[in-house]
Amino acid sequence: MKREDILVVGGSGFVGRHLVAALAARGARVTVPTRSRERAKHLILLPTVDVVQVERLDARTLAGLAAGRDAVVNLAGVLNSPRARPGDEGPNHYGPAFAQTHVELAQAVVAACRQAGVKRLLHMSALGADSKGPSEYLRSKGIGEQAVLAADDLAITVFRPSVIFGPEDKFLNLFARLATFMWVLALGSPNARFQPVFVGDVVRAFIAALDDRAHLDGTGGKRYDLCGPKEYTLCQLVELVCAITGRRRLVIGLPDTLSYLQAWMLELLPLQLLTRDNYRSMQVPSVCDCAFPFGIHPVLLEAAAPSWLMPAGPRERYPRLRWKAKR
Repeated sequence: MKREDILVVGGSGFVGRHLVAALAARGARVTVPTRSRERAKHLILLPTVDVVQVERLDARTLAGLAAGRDAVVNLAGVLNSPRARPGDEGPNHYGPAFAQTHVELAQAVVAACRQAGVKRLLHMSALGADSKGPSEYLRSKGIGEQAVLAADDLAITVFRPSVIFGPEDKFLNLFARLATFMWVLALGSPNARFQPVFVGDVVRAFIAALDDRAHLDGTGGKRYDLCGPKEYTLCQLVELVCAITGRRRLVIGLPDTLSYLQAWMLELLPLQLLTRDNYRSMQVPSVCDCAFPFGIHPVLLEAAAPSWLMPAGPRERYPRLRWKAKR
């Protein structure tokens, strides 16, 4: 059996590290290009994984890396960007980081596949991605997705996940960290709707699509929404994190006007916990009513999250027991 040889763009990120590890565990050769080898150092020791530092992720560089590969996977994405210029409407109405990562890189990956003769491309988009969406994030994701699906000469599979949770995520773990030192959590957009999907299930979907080469007509050129088995509001998710970590906190949901004001104020901080663009993204429900693809049964958040959120030692578990006893 031929050994897989796969190029993973964005392999040093949250989903990437899990996918690369899963591919390496089954013996695939994996190449991960990165501008900073330091950011990908957690992948260097994995067998069959080659981390390559590059100056630019343009079509020419990617084509050289893609040559001879069986497939290319594009996971690259960012949550925030410097704002678009005021009055800049139309297809360029999104910030430079969104433009470079979601649109230009997606186009470069398609061009690289064509130049290198790689026919199989898997692309990570986002649930709610829409070229006419209310946020720069969703608009840029939508335009990048369109650019990939327009490549009808390639066997394309696009995945559109809801918010992804798992060890080292920047979602549940963020609220867990905030709850360690804040007794009151003032929550913007408390009624925003999510259907969180476990990172392990996202990885299983990507691998199932790669394995479906005998039936490329069944996956090439298609989009799959990826959602977990249960829908939550943002307020419910934060309360659930507090329950799992054993921290009794007062969670206050802010009305729309204060939610927008909170996002505007937090946007000014060096570490952007929330931005106005995030606020606009949350106006679009990140939920779906379709079955999870490839016969995969997604994991329930309550079943998976305690394994890394729950306090480990007896002393750390004590506050959680007190929380459950309402003491």
